[in-house]
Amino acid sequence: MTSSAPSLQVVVLAAGQGKRMYSSLPKVLHPLAGRPLLAHVIAAARLLSPRHLCVVVGHGAQAVRERVAAADVVWVGQERQLGTGHAVLQAMPHLEDEGTVLVLYGDVPLIGAETLRALVDAAGGDRLALLTQEIADPKGYGRIARDANGRVARIVEEKDATDAERAIREVNTGILAAPRRKLAAWLSALRNDNAQGEYYLTDVVAAAVAEGVAVEVRHPRAAHESLGVNSMAELASLERRFQMNQAARLLESGVTLADPSRIDVRGELACGRDVSIDVNCIFEGRVSLADGVHIGANCILRDSTVGAGTEIRPFTLVEGAVIGANARIGPYARIRPGTQLADDVHIGNFVEVKASTFGRGSKANHLAYVGDSSVGSAVNIGAGTITCNYDGANKHRTVIEDDVQIGSDVQLVAPVTVGKGATIAAGATIVKDVPPGGLTLTEAKQVTDPGWKRPRKK
Repeated sequence: MTSSAPSLQVVVLAAGQGKRMYSSLPKVLHPLAGRPLLAHVIAAARLLSPRHLCVVVGHGAQAVRERVAAADVVWVGQERQLGTGHAVLQAMPHLEDEGTVLVLYGDVPLIGAETLRALVDAAGGDRLALLTQEIADPKGYGRIARDANGRVARIVEEKDATDAERAIREVNTGILAAPRRKLAAWLSALRNDNAQGEYYLTDVVAAAVAEGVAVEVRHPRAAHESLGVNSMAELASLERRFQMNQAARLLESGVTLADPSRIDVRGELACGRDVSIDVNCIFEGRVSLADGVHIGANCILRDSTVGAGTEIRPFTLVEGAVIGANARIGPYARIRPGTQLADDVHIGNFVEVKASTFGRGSKANHLAYVGDSSVGSAVNIGAGTITCNYDGANKHRTVIEDDVQIGSDVQLVAPVTVGKGATIAAGATIVKDVPPGGLTLTEAKQVTDPGWKRPRKK
């Protein structure tokens, strides 16, 4: 990462309650792509390598600190929410006396690092730089009022604006960069004689103009970057915008998406060549798909690695697993954390695997549970087989060596080892170690009572 300025300092405002969210959760903690809104803003700020990163918190401050804990963040409290200018003022004692201060908002999650670099460069240490945008419907935004020469004169909040000012389409995004010393003086002189009775950060613009400080204007690289979240509807809209951006990135890298509007990336998704992803798939945490991987419809993959040529069939959940090349998983399979599947493994429908290893070419094709087990190579596990790994207090391990064939409806009561090349007959309950080779069964005599009568409903 490279810094836009050697003495850049960032202040993120995250004290608001978010009344229009109609939620007890602080607004900046609402998730977008699986992460709190505030986490996205902090991540964008980090790309600028600031010397200091302050986050101003108020409503739900303790919850915000705990959920977005970070060693490089200085948390600053705003006990009374008296406006954006007052919020930034709380952070000033925690900043160095020199350099540029960049002010961001914890509910503007899609802001891009390149846009912010351009804004900081425009401030240049002695100028005030504003991020503005022209929009068709400026209702609710502060307007950029310019003088006869087209220079920025001040920002007018909508509640304080005249009809002529409300017609202005260039609006203030709230994001700005300013010299630290000048910003401190402007903030100290703010007044709250306005419709809201608050100390507006936007009033520093008029103060800068009065001092003859140059006011620079920059625009977001993409229109959605400066959009904030004030309601659940706006959050849903930004979620879809974020996901469409992720889909565009994947398509540009050669990934085949059955429908770009029906994919959710809630973390980091890395794809090799010739990867294809069907509809309604969710990727959480860090997921890596090697060349030629195919993900079927309605799958969820979380913190997992999938080897080249592997097919994950529809309605499969893979979590915390490593899957080798040319494997076939699903449909309707569940691969739980701690599982490692080697190349050419087949895990079929309604099979659950937890904290287990499968050697090359092993198969469990239907209706099985394999937990806390070490399965060798070329093993076949029949339908209805389960490893009984929990005794009510402790987990025990099952070892199945290479080339074992296990019939249907077998219970393996751990701890137990099945020797290499052994065959276990259908319906067996194995409570002792099985020697290599041969056939093992727990045989019971079949008996028929010819005089038995089937019960009938009264």
